[in-house]
Amino acid sequence: MHKLEVSRMKHHTFGAMSIRATLAGLMAAVMAAGLVACGGGGTTPVTGVQIRPLSAEFSTRKAISYSPYRTSTDSSGLNAEVIPPANIQQDLQLLVAAGYKLIRLFGSSDKVAGQTLQVIRANNLDIKVQLGLYVGGDTYAATAAAKAQIYANDEAEIARGIALANQYQDIILAVSVGNETQVDFSGIRTNVDTLAGYLHRVRNAISQPVTTDDNYLAWSTMSNTIVNEVDFASIHTYAELDTVYTPNLWDWKQKSVPEAQRATAMMDAAIAETRRQYSVARAYLDGKGLTGMPMTVGETGWNAVDLGTLPFRAHPVNQKMYIDRLASWAAEGRTGAGPKAVIYFEAFDEPWKQGDDGWGVFNKDRQARYVIQSLGTCGTTWTCESGTYTAASAVYFVPPVVNAAVTQSKYTIYSDAPIGTSELRPTGLRFDPFDGNSVNAPESTAAPLIGDGSTRYIEITPQPKVYGWGFLNQSSTTPATTANLSGFSGGTVHVSVRTTYPGKIEIGVSSDNVDRQVQEAYIQIGNGDYGYCNTGAWCTVSIPLSAFQAVNPKLDLSLVLSRFIISDRYANTGKAQGANITTKLDIGGIYWSK
Repeated sequence: MHKLEVSRMKHHTFGAMSIRATLAGLMAAVMAAGLVACGGGGTTPVTGVQIRPLSAEFSTRKAISYSPYRTSTDSSGLNAEVIPPANIQQDLQLLVAAGYKLIRLFGSSDKVAGQTLQVIRANNLDIKVQLGLYVGGDTYAATAAAKAQIYANDEAEIARGIALANQYQDIILAVSVGNETQVDFSGIRTNVDTLAGYLHRVRNAISQPVTTDDNYLAWSTMSNTIVNEVDFASIHTYAELDTVYTPNLWDWKQKSVPEAQRATAMMDAAIAETRRQYSVARAYLDGKGLTGMPMTVGETGWNAVDLGTLPFRAHPVNQKMYIDRLASWAAEGRTGAGPKAVIYFEAFDEPWKQGDDGWGVFNKDRQARYVIQSLGTCGTTWTCESGTYTAASAVYFVPPVVNAAVTQSKYTIYSDAPIGTSELRPTGLRFDPFDGNSVNAPESTAAPLIGDGSTRYIEITPQPKVYGWGFLNQSSTTPATTANLSGFSGGTVHVSVRTTYPGKIEIGVSSDNVDRQVQEAYIQIGNGDYGYCNTGAWCTVSIPLSAFQAVNPKLDLSLVLSRFIISDRYANTGKAQGANITTKLDIGGIYWSK
């Protein structure tokens, strides 16, 4: 997941519903008492179908998520990427060398799951599998035809998954139907009855235990309709990402702790939050009388690389600190309370996820990261990623530095007009699309003078995601260098635009704050607002800084991050999700004035 609108991005009624409990005595007592359903009232039928126990190997094997893609840099390239079996064999041998002997696969395609299982069997590798069945998500289907296509894809996936589970019963220990399809932020949200029907059908066709993987929040309120169809609960918990999306959920900053101990304090607090999230879901199931239903952690991880949203958190040493703490917790779960397995996310980096990458214990080039290097020998067991670290290399929260205020009357972000006598043109800035590729933005000079007299301009051609697109100007350093533009609080942001883009667009800015919580402010503008026009002629948009501060009073102009943002997030401009508007916008003459 990614601060700039990325969903983690990490979805009929069939048969009688059933709540399964491990102990027949408990079930008999519950039925005799006329079991009252939790979360909805009424009575819940109990069919007597017992939970299929998880294999003991779930608890004894170190587990990790696996995907074999290597070369694609965005999701559009995945279908074309060829995955040689030799690559999969190399990957799996690296994982075995690192002690990972249980892998989670996210789908049942022949290309990935089919080939991976073939490689395991053909090479007699000591690896077991939790197989996934990818569910496409029918909730957001815009048309009946789109929904029908989703169902057709789901049916094909179910058929493949059932066939693989039966063909590889000696390797596949469990099957998960759907990945993050119920949590409210899901981009592939699936109707409860649809998912329950899929679970019911899959479970009736195979012998392995069945679950659905979802965020702990979804599992802490999961509908009986789904709970009644699973043998165990597989929850996702990402304490690190919560620091971005729910910054006050837990104290990652640990500001009261001396700097020398702050990294350790943060990572101790991170594992405590991970345990808490698990316990919330556990308590929910226990409240239903399902104390015997096993729980696993299907996904959790910590970034080794900060791709822009996790400064002072993401680092190879912090990743190792988190995994070491997970291992201690997983050991507890083998013999007592706690998850019966912890599946780390993930084995190898996935560059096609762009802003949601950098989780791997190996990088995309199959080089071992610091977290596992000591489990083998660099140059023999594997090639090691460059970089020398010690425990003291771990990163931790450091308050922001407020730089000297810009004293010039004009702060120019993009222009080739002659420089004025009281003008600053900062170096070290760059333009970035949201998600890495939501726009194509080459420069051009094939135009008359624009705005402030410059001739150079940027041609933005949106390549929108479902939510829309965006383009921002920011520091090129990591962590980002902020600009102290507090002297412009009574000033104006200017940009020259030429377009016929339909409807409204957005102009925005963002800042850091003393708690390192990014503050954003966007102004939605249509034809005639602040000088904007979409008539195909050049026009100059001038928006007072006071308008941005009215939108977000927490915007701190002494710590400006994104000096300029232009975007169309469809939900904010009144367009339908998936609108896919690709009309070009030319922009230039971008500056702040006092």
